Amino acid sequence: MTRRAAPLRTRTRIGAVIAAAAVLTLSACGGGSEGAGQDQELTVFAAASLTATFTELAEEFEKDHPGVKVTTSFGGSSDLVAQIEDGAPADVFASADTKNMDKLGELATDPQDFASNTLEIATPPDNPANITGFGDLAKSGTKVVVCAVEVPCGNATAQMEKKTGVDIEPVSEEQSVSDVLAKVTSGDADAGLVYVTDVTAAGDTVTGVEFPESDQVMNTYPISTLDGADEPDLAAEFVELALDETGQKVLSDAGFGQP
Repeated sequence: MTRRAAPLRTRTRIGAVIAAAAVLTLSACGGGSEGAGQDQELTVFAAASLTATFTELAEEFEKDHPGVKVTTSFGGSSDLVAQIEDGAPADVFASADTKNMDKLGELATDPQDFASNTLEIATPPDNPANITGFGDLAKSGTKVVVCAVEVPCGNATAQMEKKTGVDIEPVSEEQSVSDVLAKVTSGDADAGLVYVTDVTAAGDTVTGVEFPESDQVMNTYPISTLDGADEPDLAAEFVELALDETGQKVLSDAGFGQP
């Protein structure tokens, strides 16, 4: 028996159904990968002294995790702790000292030490006050900027003063090392106390003045995933990056010491 061909409109409708089914099949199999994972965002809070290194680590993490965006927020460790306690969304926190990490209590799920740092004096490039050592920071008329005592670099400064007997009378107390550097580079200060790594990162914009007493006070940096993180698995992987060979090389190249 001879079969009659289906009418044109019927054939057109069948073709459209087949095409639509093909599109759905491709999407289910990953044909629409361009948008896959684009809604994944990892939020990392880190001390201001980690700005350069953690920016680099964030870029490295994104390369190894296509579709994942790492959002970084840098500032004084005490300020970041306050933000986390107030409910700011964050998956990872890296502090410039253990004291501020400890403030988070159980919010910090598994703190691990990953780096260390010591103080160094930063002056404008021409070192106008002729600062040669820590004791010079107490000279009359010298405009010195330090971190506030609740900030890790400020606490380290206070410890250094106690150990050396040098009493600094700063013209300004800032909330992060980046703010201290800004005062120095703008010419508002003759000197500022920051970390070795900050002087390295600042390059030619400052002159670094080392002092032998600096090894008497060392800041240890812990990093931790945070309780209630939106991306706990990614957070754990970022922490691992900071601890593994790749992260440790980035930190070492920037002047950080071993924890």
